[in-house]
Formats: sequence, C-alpha cells, structure tokens
Amino acid sequence: MFGQLLTITRNTFTESIRQPIFAVLILIGILGLWLNLQLAANTMESDTKMMIDMGLSTIALVSLLAAAFTATGVLSSEIEKKTVLTVVSKPISRPTFVIGKFLGVAGAILLAYYVLSLVFLLTARHGVMQTASHRIDWPVIIFGLGGALIALAFASFTNYNFRWVFTSTLTWSLAIAETIAFLLILVIGKKWVIQSPIESLMHGAKQGFHTGTPMIQLITGVSLIAFAVMIITAIAIAVSTRLGQVMTILISIAFFAFGLISNSLNQWTNARLEIPTHVGLFESFSTIFASQDPLYSKLIYAAAKGIYAVAPNIQLLWPADALIQEHPFTVGAFSTAAFYALLLIAAILAVAIALFQKREVG
Repeated sequence: MFGQLLTITRNTFTESIRQPIFAVLILIGILGLWLNLQLAANTMESDTKMMIDMGLSTIALVSLLAAAFTATGVLSSEIEKKTVLTVVSKPISRPTFVIGKFLGVAGAILLAYYVLSLVFLLTARHGVMQTASHRIDWPVIIFGLGGALIALAFASFTNYNFRWVFTSTLTWSLAIAETIAFLLILVIGKKWVIQSPIESLMHGAKQGFHTGTPMIQLITGVSLIAFAVMIITAIAIAVSTRLGQVMTILISIAFFAFGLISNSLNQWTNARLEIPTHVGLFESFSTIFASQDPLYSKLIYAAAKGIYAVAPNIQLLWPADALIQEHPFTVGAFSTAAFYALLLIAAILAVAIALFQKREVG
C-alpha cells in the first residue's frame, strides 16, 4: 500500500508542476510581489503594513489559484476523461488514490509557495522606498531578480536544446536560484558588507521596516499561511471529486474568504446577542431565533453562525496583524494553530474519500 501511495504521489507531483498554468501563476506571483514595493509606497496608509498585507495576500491568492487549477487538472479531468479507471481498476483502493493525489498536489503547491515566500522575504529585506533618500538594496535586486532571470533563461535553454519540460524545470530552477539569493542576502548587507546570518535572521528586516519586524518572525508568519494553503488544497481535492474546474475555483475562493472572516462574524453575533463564548452551536441558534430582533436580523445572525460552523478559521493562521504590531509568535501558539490545521486537513480528506467512494467513474 505504501508503495502504491508513493507512486501516485510522485506521479501527481510531477504532473502538477508540468502544467503550464502552474509556472504562469508563479511568475505572476513573483511580479506581483515586486510590484507591491512600489504600490505600498503610494498608499495613504502605513507603507510597511500595506506591504505585508499585500505580500501575504499575493502569496495566499496565487497559491489558492494554483491549488484549485492543479487539483482539477490531476483529479477532476481524470474522472471526466475516464482515465482514472486505469488506476482504480487495479488493486489500488480509492482512499489510497485520493490521499496520493492530495500529497502530490500539496507537494507541488508547497514548492510554489516556497518560491513565493523567498521572494516575499527578499522584498521585505529591501523595504518600501518611502522617500528619495531611501537607497536601493542592490544585493537584493541583483541576487533576487538576477536569480529569477537566470532560472528563466536556464529553463528556456534546456527546453530548446534538450527538450526538458519548461514548466517543471523553471519551477525547480526558481526554487534553487531564490534559495541561493536568500542565503546570500543573509550574509551580505545592504552596503555590501559581510554580516552574521544569525543577526540577519533576528534583525534583518529592520533595514526595510520602521516597525523593526525580525526576519525570523516573517518566516514564522509565512509558515502559518502555508497551513492555510494546505487546508484550501484539501478542499480543492474534495470538491474536484465531484465538480469541475470553475466550481472548484469558486468554492475554494469562497472557503478562503469566509475562513478569513468567520471568526469575526461569530464574535460579532455573540456580542450583538450577548451569547457567551462557551455556548454550543445548537444553543446559539436557539438564542438567535428566540431573540426579539426582526426576522431579517435573525437570518443574518444565523448565516454568520452557519459560516463560522462550516468555514475553516483561516484568521487563526493569518499573521499580518501580529507582524505589524510586533507581537512575537510563541511556540505554543504556533503549535496550536498547526495542530488545528492538521486536524482540519484530515477531516476534509475524510470527506473527500467519502465523496470519491460513491463517485461513478465508469
């Protein structure tokens, strides 16, 4: 069974990073992250806050779209084309097939997320150019953008001369190039001086942020969002067992959006009706419909509670406010969020397996 799972995972991963849309989304994400530096400088809000919010949102949105497109490309399309029969007709259980597909897609999405996270950290080290006196961080520009251009040239060269798959080669090349770029900026300062990598991790982002957010905190923050992306990936896999690409994308976006506001909606409802936080869902609905509020208000409160019950609490995994307010992540808080995400992923995969068990693929 483990050998079968490994084979499905490996094949799905390879197929995922070969999809043209996969590389296109990564390149769009990289471009968007670099453009955020200029966009954040032209806002009326805090430049730093806008840069973090826009950067994290760019990474999350691109990863979400990649998860939805990839999931439908490796699962929904196989079901529609009946090619899945060649797998499930063999002594391979459907749960093994679904879990293998998820692990393969998740591995591909994490690879893309890793590349985008490195680019985000590079832009964080550069910082927003708020005034004319703000100097360009040339090590970041040369190593970051230069590495991306080298990866693009390498993928094009190997595709033309050796027929290597362009998208997968580009993805791996970007991962290697941006890793080298990040390691270099840890030891090379803004003025081309050698510095301690430990010092860079603990204080490196201060060169660009007036808030003095340490680089290690940014790394922890993007790690939290990675769990949120894996939750959406599991949802995309579950939806792909029954629906096509368009609906998978829409539902994935809806779960992500509602997940960001579900906890706030729940707190708002509790505050409006003075519902204690420890009260269960059934008691909450009873309180809502027993209140003296108009019917339309009751329906709004019930919808808010329903969204909170169904949507994942992505807000628990969204670190932007903590980063801006310089609230360090504790080991306990990070572990709690990670444990919550893993349990939720397991539950969603159980639903995906149940949906696929009854799916007619013949």
